[in-house]
Amino acid sequence: MPGYEIIGEEEKNEILDVLSRKMLFRYEFDEQREGIYKVEEFEKEFAKYCGVNHALAVSSGAAALRVALSALGVGPGDEVITQGFTFVATWEAILDTGAIPVFAEIDDSLCLDPDDLAGKISSRTRAIIPVHMCGAQARIKEIVSVADSHGIPVLEDTAQSCGGRFNGKALGSFGKVGTFSFDSVKTLTTGEGGMVITNDKELYIRASEYHDHGHDHDPDVGRGLEKRNFIGLNFRMMELQGALGLAQLRKLDNTILKRQRENKSRIKYALSKIGRITFRNIPDPDGDSASFVIFFLPTSEKAKEFNRVMTEEDVGAVYWYENDWHYFERWEHLLEGKSLLPSGYPFKNEAGETRCSYQKSSLPKTAELLSRALTIQININMDEQLPKILDAIEKAGKEVI
Repeated sequence: MPGYEIIGEEEKNEILDVLSRKMLFRYEFDEQREGIYKVEEFEKEFAKYCGVNHALAVSSGAAALRVALSALGVGPGDEVITQGFTFVATWEAILDTGAIPVFAEIDDSLCLDPDDLAGKISSRTRAIIPVHMCGAQARIKEIVSVADSHGIPVLEDTAQSCGGRFNGKALGSFGKVGTFSFDSVKTLTTGEGGMVITNDKELYIRASEYHDHGHDHDPDVGRGLEKRNFIGLNFRMMELQGALGLAQLRKLDNTILKRQRENKSRIKYALSKIGRITFRNIPDPDGDSASFVIFFLPTSEKAKEFNRVMTEEDVGAVYWYENDWHYFERWEHLLEGKSLLPSGYPFKNEAGETRCSYQKSSLPKTAELLSRALTIQININMDEQLPKILDAIEKAGKEVI
């Protein structure tokens, strides 16, 4: 999964190219940088890769979500629907805008359930965030169809599925806007960093200005003379990250995804020989980025036992049902309304009244699915690890099933 595995001469050369000009800031200083803008170049290549008109590089995947929500005009009094199986950044960004997250169930794709989504829409819903979890697609066309019928924009959280596609079209490009993460363990990494993509020029302009303190980026005046249409914050990416991104993007299809798909195929074949194991539903297997293989055991007890054997062989799987960062029932700071602020905001208002609260057992379908699911992370370089995983699968299959 992580692109850091193949950091090599290409990345070094791109970074040295930046350092040779001693200009790390993404804007201005054209003469000193000899007209070279790595972040801008990365944005253009990423937009082309995704088949969209605009891409905006930002400081993290969480920043991408925050910038995209602001560009969509989401704020206090609004609701945003997302899923109960995602990284915490998805709903943290919603709360940070002042809006309220509304959680919907997942289905056997382990992404947002379009059927449950429809029942969660209210007059206050201002955006829907499906998350393409663990390298593969949500039922994105069905989700967009539901959203379109209500006139609600879709923001695709594609943090975990860079390079994934559905019927040949890049994930992140189906909705009004898509976001990506390039952190240290992502398929394409810049250490930290993220991207916002869209075909909507006005949305792109709002996002671009918001992520840079409101600068309007007027090309006809110097940076210090630019005006501001509204306030913003600093979510900029710097040139060293842009340089890394360029080198990594050029390896994405033919090295990173190619190797992941080969490794996943071997692991999935071994699992398929074990009776009563079923696999996650992937809407378009050809577009899977293959960063994870996820399979179901018939019961939660069988899942735990299967994982116990694998763990004893030093290749334990991820059991999302007990994962503190990705699963609704394990988000104690959300469920208990924990806040840094004395007022209790964003869970309470100024009068101390509850703005939003969440019950642990409110997503029973999600709980049932995740309690039976095990996940094996797919790396790029697995020559030493693969034999151990295959042996552990065979052993667990004999002892547990």
